[in-house]
Amino acid sequence: MTKTSSGPLSGITVLDLCSYLAGPYGCTLLADLGATVIKIEAPQGDMLRQFPSSLAGESRFFLGTNRGKRALALDLKQPEGLAILHRMVETADVLVENFRPSVPARLGIDYPRLRALNPRLVYCGLTGYGNSGPLSEKGGFDQVLQCLSGIATFQGAAAGKPQVVLGSVLDYFTSALLAYGVAAALYHREHSGQGQYLSLSLLRSALTIQAGRFVWAESEERDAVRDSGAGGLTGIHPTKDGWLYISVHSNHFFAALCELIGRPELTRDPRCATMRSRAAHAAELLPEVRSRRLRGARRSNGKSSSAIECPARRCAPSRTCSTTRRSAPRVSSRPSTIRWSAAIAR
Repeated sequence: MTKTSSGPLSGITVLDLCSYLAGPYGCTLLADLGATVIKIEAPQGDMLRQFPSSLAGESRFFLGTNRGKRALALDLKQPEGLAILHRMVETADVLVENFRPSVPARLGIDYPRLRALNPRLVYCGLTGYGNSGPLSEKGGFDQVLQCLSGIATFQGAAAGKPQVVLGSVLDYFTSALLAYGVAAALYHREHSGQGQYLSLSLLRSALTIQAGRFVWAESEERDAVRDSGAGGLTGIHPTKDGWLYISVHSNHFFAALCELIGRPELTRDPRCATMRSRAAHAAELLPEVRSRRLRGARRSNGKSSSAIECPARRCAPSRTCSTTRRSAPRVSSRPSTIRWSAAIAR
């Protein structure tokens, strides 16, 4: 599953001891930057390999999450396996693990021990809830943290019940923070000559991704309505040809929408004067906008429009993964996908 590449992290060796998604994909991002990433799994393998998949004999999720890596199976509970890892650490640049906080010391791979072998090592520990506190020894999972942190409640507000954001968005956000932190630590090492310990958690990521919602004024009640960041009419709307997402935050883009649906007079309606007023009157305005069925969002040949043809590219049809890969202009015109060789069991 390796792919020869160059990049700013070319020459950097990363030992990936992670399983599931957030940690492994963070290491994959480092591989995208040119690092040599060696995925070290227990003999039974990463649990992500066992996830249901329509790809015969393999896990589509595992392959996509762990592309671009070399792989090695080690039993760290056995002296021989631990000794091999210690020898690898001596020449490695980065080690990433996502065990519960007490596990690394029990296995003999905690930061103080590995720092003695390699003072330049950047050690990244990813947990569910941090290294201390009442939940620190609990395993962390994307959708569990979405519920615990308020994301699910906010996401399902319109439906009247909590809803998780599908697609493991919290895991992937944590992956980006992991790669960002490791890159910063490597830059620091270039100046100081010393490695360091990095601590990440899914809980911290869940709070960080809601930075705009967790702002309280001293005079506010604790249950004050959290800002959504939307302008009322912004969202996914039904059209004659399927579902279309439209972003109309600013007055300029709202005016473009009004022209598109043949309702230019709405720009002079006091309810539509600002983004905040449109949000306040969204319940009244949405039926008016949707009643036009977005007739203007069609080309002269009768085919539905694409995102690139919408005013200022502020809208997009709702696609499936397969149609995105085949026909989305931005995807097909750029090298956004890669090919690699991987043995598939039959």
